[in-house]
Amino acid sequence: MEQKEINIKFLQLKNTELSDSEKHLYKVANNEIKNSYSPYSQFKVACVLSLDNGESVAGTNQENAAFPSGLCAERVAVFYAKSKFPDACIKQVLIMAEQNGSITENPITPCGACLQVLLEAENRQTTPIELLLVGKNIIWKIASVKDCLPIRFEKF
Repeated sequence: MEQKEINIKFLQLKNTELSDSEKHLYKVANNEIKNSYSPYSQFKVACVLSLDNGESVAGTNQENAAFPSGLCAERVAVFYAKSKFPDACIKQVLIMAEQNGSITENPITPCGACLQVLLEAENRQTTPIELLLVGKNIIWKIASVKDCLPIRFEKF
């Protein structure tokens, strides 16, 4: 038997280290998070995509009393972007969460279903999608969705 190890590399930034375009995504997410419908979890999530056509697309989590029927912010944003701009590539995804009126202390990561949807989008466009995962004082910058799923389900 041989032991293997999986590691991922990412950057940890301060909010002040964001580029102007990343600050724009942050500002949009911070504004859009109020549109989250999360009466059950009280956990608001906003996701903003930067597309290669210059558009930004935002989504927020939308809960439902029948829990599996709700949808995460990432899937809301990706599905809308791919419906509205089917030929556009997603360059960056910024995700932030809020609880009790404040951005979460630590960055949040997409759930497995959202990672799989983001991976499918990345594979469709054949270019990496960079992730910016926001916490109160730090942001994790991950070069590609594939970095979050080193053992991944891709194609049959």
